[in-house]
Order: sequence, then C-alpha cells, then structure tokens
Amino acid sequence: MAALMERLGFGGREMTAAGHSKDFVLKVVQPSLVGLMDGSVSTLAPLFATAFATGDPRVTFLVGLAAAVGAAISMGFSEGLSDDGSLTGRGNPTMRGVITGVATFVGGILHTLPFLLPDVSVALYVAFAVVGVELLAISAIRYRYFKMSFVVSALQVILGGVLVFASGVLIGSA
Repeated sequence: MAALMERLGFGGREMTAAGHSKDFVLKVVQPSLVGLMDGSVSTLAPLFATAFATGDPRVTFLVGLAAAVGAAISMGFSEGLSDDGSLTGRGNPTMRGVITGVATFVGGILHTLPFLLPDVSVALYVAFAVVGVELLAISAIRYRYFKMSFVVSALQVILGGVLVFASGVLIGSA
C-alpha cells in the first residue's frame, strides 16, 4: 500500500495527529469529505420537497438525480478552480476537483436511489435510513482522519442534515 501511495504522489512522510500521511489527507480525504458532506446534505431539500409536494417517486428520483449531478459538477469545478495547490500543498487541482465531484455525486445519489421503488412512502423510509448511514459515515471519516470526537461530529453533521431536511419538508408541504 505504501508503494502504491508513493506512485500516486501521496508519499509524504509527514504524518497527521491521527497517524495518516498528511499528503493523503490533504489531497484525497479532505476533498472526498467535502464532496460527501455536500452531496449528502445539499440534495436533501430538493429531494424531500419533491417527495412531499408530488408524492411521485419517479419525479422525486429525477429531481434527486438532477440535484446529485448538478451538485457534483458544481463542487468539482469549485474545488478544481479554488487554488492550484502550490500555496496550500493540496495537490493537483484537477485531481481534487474529480475527487470532490465524484464524492458529491455519491453523497447525493445514495439517498435518491430508494425513489426507484414504486411506493413513495416506502422510498421515504428507505431514504431516511440511507441518510442516517451517510451522516454516520461522514462522522466516522472525521473521527478516523481528523481525530474529531465521533459523538460531537455526529451531532454536528446530523444537525446540519436535520435543518436541510426540515426545510425540504416544509417547502414541499406548503
């Protein structure tokens, strides 16, 4: 694994407090985490607003897909254009943009997929569970790579998710 990391340009010997390569954390984990958090949270409002407004799982799926794709493109470009990596040491901007974009899409599409089910009520329950797993995964990544308290991290991420989810439900129910 160490040889592979070196070949990919993550061979920095400087380690983080959590015991991981600082290069790997800056160039892969951080952009992945930003994308996963944005995809998991920012797509909640349009997805659940659509589900509550229309009660149609197909339309909800299409809106969720569009939100996941749009967020992935936006976040990928934002990360890729934010800096060239020379000042921050965050590495190749194109690679960071791709990593962030893919992670954003994954975060947005996971809780969209349940709306392929024909019953919107069942899809909503499955999507709620998927969102819970996504938020716990984000907390676990923050704990593992950044040594943040898992409980505090989970509460922070869940609070953000609840606020966005509530806005989607309120707007969709209006």
